[in-house]
Amino acid sequence: MAVETITLNDGVDIPVFGFGTFQIPPDGSTYRAVREALNMGIRHIDTAAAYFNEQEVGRAVRESGIPREEIFITSKLWLQDYGYKAAKMGIENSLKKLGLEYMDLYLIHQPYGDVPGAWKAMEEAKAEGKIRSIGVSNMTPKIWDSFVPQFETIPSVNQVEFNPYCQQKEIRKIMDKSGVRLESWGPLGQGRKEMLSNPVIVEIAKKHGKDAGQVILRFEYQEGVIIFPKSTHPERIKSNMEIFDFALSDEEMKKMRELDTGKGTHNPDAPGVAEMLINAFDIHADEK
Repeated sequence: MAVETITLNDGVDIPVFGFGTFQIPPDGSTYRAVREALNMGIRHIDTAAAYFNEQEVGRAVRESGIPREEIFITSKLWLQDYGYKAAKMGIENSLKKLGLEYMDLYLIHQPYGDVPGAWKAMEEAKAEGKIRSIGVSNMTPKIWDSFVPQFETIPSVNQVEFNPYCQQKEIRKIMDKSGVRLESWGPLGQGRKEMLSNPVIVEIAKKHGKDAGQVILRFEYQEGVIIFPKSTHPERIKSNMEIFDFALSDEEMKKMRELDTGKGTHNPDAPGVAEMLINAFDIHADEK
């Protein structure tokens, strides 16, 4: 199955459906899951320095036998590598761990600290051909307005929490003005039972002969969101992909939009979040 692509505001084409690797451990599980996803036709893989699994993602891509230019690889810069000089090193580290000559998309993972310095290094890496497209992640309207006006170039994507309960209406209005695409992390609400058993979603699923997860992913796809659900189970990876043989009606889309609570599980604007995150992961621990 060839997955549809869309063109970002910098002219780079990105598959609208991919595979996420957050919380898949680097004990062989990431390698196996990525190989499985690639074997099933997925061509967009999302990783990050702070997932500690870039090496396994890179190995799976290199050993898949699929031409590199057919696979879209995203990684992300972590907080310890912000600032111009540190970011230049962070980009090189990601390339080295992936074992690849370039990344298709590279993101500011958490928007705190010397984000403008890191962005400048990312812009240079893009100009040098080490990164094809650059973007941000976890930016709220407040954070966007504090950083993006300082950038020479507008991000191509903002990867944020997005699902039927958290539809990011305010930031989407800002992004739409510059053609910035929304990518969803946690597209299935990270398995939230109350979402998967929501009566509105269950009823729509029953009507289409689908499961709740497939209806949620289809809703997000129809909203123009780039999605990459994560699973280590081949049957779940396969069922997550089975969203292109049905469509939600305007009425069903309206019902899904009405599920929005305006809140997610993560609030990037909350006090202390930056400190909590920088202490959560030390991506250079193994170098000490």
